[in-house]
Amino acid sequence: MRSSENKYKIISICTVISFLVIWYVLTAKLEIFPLYVLPDPLTILMTLIKKLTVKTPDGATLITHILTSLQVALSGFALGLIGVPLGIAMAWNKWIEKVVRPIFNFLRPIPPITWIPVMILLFGIGTPAKAAVIFMSALIPNVINSYSGIKQTSQVHLWVGRTFGANNFELLIKIAIPSALPNIFTGMRLSLGTSLVSLVSAEMLAATKGLGYLIQIGRQFSRTDLVISGMIVIGILGALLAKILEYVEKRFVRGSGRT
Repeated sequence: MRSSENKYKIISICTVISFLVIWYVLTAKLEIFPLYVLPDPLTILMTLIKKLTVKTPDGATLITHILTSLQVALSGFALGLIGVPLGIAMAWNKWIEKVVRPIFNFLRPIPPITWIPVMILLFGIGTPAKAAVIFMSALIPNVINSYSGIKQTSQVHLWVGRTFGANNFELLIKIAIPSALPNIFTGMRLSLGTSLVSLVSAEMLAATKGLGYLIQIGRQFSRTDLVISGMIVIGILGALLAKILEYVEKRFVRGSGRT
């Protein structure tokens, strides 16, 4: 098992290095693309290092943008976790499902980005508005996967629980929810991804700080290096947050063998 993990890590590292080498050769050596259109990796690295201390042209350092985006993303993502108990309640209680499901089915197909004008009118262009947009995007995957996980609970397991005298609440807590945890964490991972997408969209349209704002300023000033730098940082943050969520999942879900 350990050998397989090491091989996977080596392959991943080699893939990243190969990608960077090809990128460098195509831009810096062969000059297939002009550097102002697609800068080489070293230029991007220098931009990232420079933005750690320099505020121009967007008015903030890279650390400030990262902390602002993290605050907004994690706030909206945390609020979106209310979809987990909501999905569980819908799947377990038919009356709650009858009341909530029509509203949920109405909200489900609405793209998260369309909530931006509404939230700006309600909360202005500050953190609450962007967190509310992220909340709407994070809510849906949590509800769907929690609902599906509970519905897929083995009827045999429930029957055994009833045979041993478990009441309805004990069946939910001791059988249904534990068996639904893989689905629930899948919903969390999906909502984390949609949270980052919605974050960038919200910050590009209504923000004065954040990684989405950095990308927007880079576009306005034709600074492709700033745009790509923002994209890279978002990708790194997404990978780190997903890794943290994967660690939490391994602590709670038995037999979770994700590598």
